[in-house]
Amino acid sequence: MVIKAVLTFLIGYLLGSVNTSLIVGKFYKVDVRQHGSGNAGMTNTLRTLGKLPAIFVIIGDVLKGVLACIIGNIILTDAVEIHDSFGAMVGGIGAILGHNWPVYFGFKGGKGVLTAFAVIMTTKPLIGLILLAFFILIVLITRYVSLGSIVAAMLFPAVSFFMEKEFIYIIFAGLIGLLVITRHKSNIERLINGKESKLGAKKT
Repeated sequence: MVIKAVLTFLIGYLLGSVNTSLIVGKFYKVDVRQHGSGNAGMTNTLRTLGKLPAIFVIIGDVLKGVLACIIGNIILTDAVEIHDSFGAMVGGIGAILGHNWPVYFGFKGGKGVLTAFAVIMTTKPLIGLILLAFFILIVLITRYVSLGSIVAAMLFPAVSFFMEKEFIYIIFAGLIGLLVITRHKSNIERLINGKESKLGAKKT
């Protein structure tokens, strides 16, 4: 069981390390970490390269999260007595950590929001849709993508507490939420100082 869990985590991490924004950027001869907010993610790709590259990033970041979960469930089929999504959780955490600290790109990656969302949707779709609704609402009201991500991350363990009976998933939700929030430290500082860029605004 332990060996399978470690293998699942490593596969998830290696999949997550395939940072789509950096790969897409290579086709444009642009490292998005050197532009805008410096984050290797979808929002900064949108500001730096435009809509089409951002769409490719969305697809890639979501796909690797889903694949990590599927592979995790296949490898850890005998862990269903722990939780029906235990394999997906292990692989999913690996994918998120890989996205944030990719081994292929000097351990300097993104913030893992899209990959985390893919993992949540794969494990608990209803919870994922609830968080997506809050994210969209916050972004529509404030036009701050980062604030929408932070609020959704904060709500993940809270929503899981009321909707999920298994305590292990609540712990999983807390870990993912904390990870996403801590990766947004610089965004939180800019939000407090009124310097965070809004969706649709050019980064100066």
